Amino acid sequence: MEISDIWCEKYRPSTLDDIVLNKTARTYFNTVQQEKNIPNVLFVGKPGIGKTSLAKIIVKDILKCQYLYINASDENGIDTIRTKVLNFAQTQSLFGSIKVIILDECDGLSIDAQKALRNSIEEYHDLTRFVLTANYKHKIIPALQSRCQIFDISYDKTDYISKLISIVKAENVKINKEQFTSIIDSCYPDFRKGINTLQKFNLSGGGEPEIFNNVEFFDGLLDLLRNKKYTTIRKNIIKNEAVFNNDYDELFKHLFNYIYDCNLTEDKKRDCLITVSRYFYQNSQCIDQEINFYSCILDLKI
Repeated sequence: MEISDIWCEKYRPSTLDDIVLNKTARTYFNTVQQEKNIPNVLFVGKPGIGKTSLAKIIVKDILKCQYLYINASDENGIDTIRTKVLNFAQTQSLFGSIKVIILDECDGLSIDAQKALRNSIEEYHDLTRFVLTANYKHKIIPALQSRCQIFDISYDKTDYISKLISIVKAENVKINKEQFTSIIDSCYPDFRKGINTLQKFNLSGGGEPEIFNNVEFFDGLLDLLRNKKYTTIRKNIIKNEAVFNNDYDELFKHLFNYIYDCNLTEDKKRDCLITVSRYFYQNSQCIDQEINFYSCILDLKI
């Protein structure tokens, strides 16, 4: 399969007009495009919402400038800041304009790396701007946040639906209203997940899309917990990994909302919510997220 056959790449926005933004953000970046200048910015939002696409649109379409792209989740140590970032930031642009460093997923940077980056942002401001993206703002140190204009990337659900409808029409996908609604409800606001699910649906010949039913899933897990079928609980979690896209962070959020709404005494609900919150916090630091989630289920006092 060619890269052009992968829909999430085929329909990745490449210009400011292509990308879905809320009204405030669009007005702001239209102004940036006119003035050809930008401050340091931090884009925060859920995976697949368009943070990286917007960062690349800034350097390729809005500013048309020299830039350096670094995936900070892969290169997350202080050496990356001391070598790659500093070497690029301290030299004059070939075109005489500002340069931009994109640090994608910068919430993956170590604390030391973030502190070093804080100094680099100030020292080389005349030559270089920084565009940072992050899934979790709280993982970015306050000193770094204060040096950036922060944008919580979001958009209306109707814009999300309109974009997927345009892809359905362009690719002539045979899908009914109920099937399309199920995909929207499962994937919003993640464009990447929505487009991938549509392509999977289309390639599978229009079969029913495999949608994660979190209420049914958690009902089953807690029923097994009450019956002390601990081995079966783990088997069910692993069996459904493909359905919830192996995204344990999102699964924890679903679990928290499920317990918040379920029919438990207030004391039990309080204890369970605290337990889920504790394991959710551990999820970003543990070695195996599946084991962490499984342990969380076993620790619930239902």
